[in-house]
Parts: sequence; C-alpha cells; structure tokens
Amino acid sequence: MTIADADSTAAQIPPQSTYQHRVADYWNAEENPVNLELGKLDDLYHHHYGIGEVDWSVLDTGARGAPDPEGAPESLSAADHRRARITAELHRLEQAQAELLATHLGPLTPEDRVFDAGCGRGGGSVVAHLRYGCFADGVTISAKQADFATEQARRRRIDHKVRYHHRNMLDTGFPSGAYAASWNNESTMYVELELLFAEHARLLRRGGRYVTITGCYDDAYGRASREVSLINAHYICDIHPRSEYFRALARNRLVPVHVQDLTAAAVPYWELRRQAEHLTTGIEETFLAAYANGSFQYLLIVADRV
Repeated sequence: MTIADADSTAAQIPPQSTYQHRVADYWNAEENPVNLELGKLDDLYHHHYGIGEVDWSVLDTGARGAPDPEGAPESLSAADHRRARITAELHRLEQAQAELLATHLGPLTPEDRVFDAGCGRGGGSVVAHLRYGCFADGVTISAKQADFATEQARRRRIDHKVRYHHRNMLDTGFPSGAYAASWNNESTMYVELELLFAEHARLLRRGGRYVTITGCYDDAYGRASREVSLINAHYICDIHPRSEYFRALARNRLVPVHVQDLTAAAVPYWELRRQAEHLTTGIEETFLAAYANGSFQYLLIVADRV
C-alpha cells in the first residue's frame, strides 16, 4: 500500500450519525485562538493540552530583558510582550505533549506507516514524521481541518509522505494491517470505544503499537462529576470512564504495555492558561476543579496489537 493507494479507496466519507454531523459542524466552524494563535508560531497546529513545568517568568510584565518569542514582531508593548511569551510557553507545553506521545510509537522506520485518528489541524502527524521519517495518514471528520492540514503539509514539502483525509475514524476504508502504529490524541471522547479500537486493531499489523492520551473520568470517584459534565457540554463530547478503555482494548486484541497518569503534569498548563486572558475559553477553572477533586484524569495508554 502507498499513501496514494489509501487516498483512492474512498472518495466519500462513510455515513455518519446525527451526532457525528454535529461534531463535524462544530470543528468546521471552530476558530479558537488557543488553537490558532499557538500554531502560528511554528505552523504546528495541535488540538490538545500541554504537560510539564511552566516558566512562570512569562507572566512578568516587566521582563523586557527576556528574549522575544520566535516570530514575534519587534517593538512590542509590555502587555503585548507578556501575551506573546504566554502564547509561546503554552505552545511549548503542547509540543511537549505531542513529543511524549510520539516517543511511544517507535521504533519506526521511514518506510513504516502511521495512522493519526482524529488528527485535527495535523500537528501530531507532522511531529511523528519529523521524528521517524515515516509515512502518515491523518483522518478528521472535519473537511475544513483536512484541507487546512493538507495545505500545511504542502508548505512543508512533506505532502508526499504526510496525507490528511476527510473521513470517519471508525470506518476509514484503509487497508487492513497496513500500519505500524496508530494513535488518538484527545479524540477518543467523540466516539464509542468499542468501534474505535476495532478499527485500530484492523488497521494495525500484528505487533503494531497503539497510543492514546486522553481525559477520562475516574471510576473510583463514582459517576461522572459535575465538572466532567460541564466539559462534555463545552466540547460536545462524551468522556468515558477509565475502566472502559481497558475493557474495550482487551476485547479488540490491544494489550496495554504502559500506562501513565499525566494529571499532575497537565495541571501547570491549565494554571497558566487561565491567566492568558487573550486565549481563555471559559473552561479552564472547570478542568482545574475536576483535577483537584479527583473526578477527572489525564492518561497515557500504550498498547500492542496481538
């Protein structure tokens, strides 16, 4: 299979439910600065959150001695300088998250193919390609996102190896067993896990690697908390319980080999983001409250296809 072969197998996106159409409409209309302004820094557009320790000096309006973020215009006011540094720091944390996921995909070669399920504007596929030189297929239910990501790959001159498709990640039409690795980065909450993992298991070759970073609600807390319900409403999604991930993986021949709780690593990102007045969306305090009361977790799960 070549990437061109994969592209030619399905000109039409498979049938979708009414809910999936609503999700597509949401992302086709989305123009959120917290996604767009961060991506403009280096043309790596992510649709996920960040991890790691924050450089809190970015909040200091008097830090004119600090270097301007790369690409920032000259002669910024103190307030604009602060905003630019906060934006760059949030993007650095996002990139750290993407790099962490990519490190768990390997070992891969430039001849291997990887599948980015729910690719958004395409940053994750680019990160994987830059790390391994591999072929990548990104799939999104949003035609607008697929077109945007395709143009970004063309500008980078990697469109011969990194391709984006307007398709349903539950029914891609790609050949079975064609991929060495696949992943979801904060996109599992938009679909039924049983259907999703069945498609990943079909696409992966035996011994292939599946990775997800996702928010889930903690079964030990009980049912989904008020905060989790508010997050669902904000993003038009349905956050799954932690236990369902492992049940659905096992039923689809995907065996976890590494699980890491990233909750503590994600909190600093949200603490910084809530102070980024030019980027806030109104959901920041809800995420922090959900992490604090133990009802919500941020997990990395790595599994092998057996």
